Amino acid sequence: MKTTALRSALFLRNLVFGVEDGLVSTVGLLSGIAIAGVPRGTIFLTGVVLIFVEAFSMAAGSFLSEASVEEMDGGADDTRGSIDAAIIMFAAYFVAGLVPLLPYLKFEVAQAFPLSIICSVVALLLLGYWSGRRTNAAWRKAVRMALVGGLAILVGVFAGSLLA
Repeated sequence: MKTTALRSALFLRNLVFGVEDGLVSTVGLLSGIAIAGVPRGTIFLTGVVLIFVEAFSMAAGSFLSEASVEEMDGGADDTRGSIDAAIIMFAAYFVAGLVPLLPYLKFEVAQAFPLSIICSVVALLLLGYWSGRRTNAAWRKAVRMALVGGLAILVGVFAGSLLA
């Protein structure tokens, strides 16, 4: 059975990774599609499919990787810990993926596009700050998280612009 410190690390790793990837992957894809002039309904449908598929995929990957690490470290397979990691990853990705998607439910593409990006970057800042709050570098981590995520958003916009 894992110690409390290891379980906390497992929780934090899967939560931060799930939220970051849910925000960045979803906003990157939606931005790339929106910039290409696709109708709002198609953008929303694409986002919903992405969130479900990727949340499940990330959860499966988390389950399998946590089980592999347990076995590699010579310990018994801690299935409960691997399941917990998968649940955290699924929930984190799913909920975070809604942040960039919801503006497309309420607003037309012209308004939803920048709002989706802004909400996602703000969420990345908050995630970076929250994950670094135990250190003296919370704001540095917040800015780093927003910059790295912002670069991924630009990749989506660039790809959509190239192919539009």
